Amino acid sequence: MNRSIQAEGSFAEIKQDMGFRRYLSKGKQNVWAESILLAMAHNVNKLHNKIQSERTGKHLFSLKNSA
Repeated sequence: MNRSIQAEGSFAEIKQDMGFRRYLSKGKQNVWAESILLAMAHNVNKLHNKIQSERTGKHLFSLKNSA
């Protein structure tokens, strides 16, 4: 249940923030490629927001050293 809510949030951000309403191309392969581009743009946008708010380099848990 929790997982489906998290996925819907990403699609809502793409629709609202990026203004995406419909696919511009036709065909399964082209729609797949457009979806990949949207996902990449969404991830770059998230990274940009993290860099701007200086939240990079902070981890929830301490990293283990490999020995």
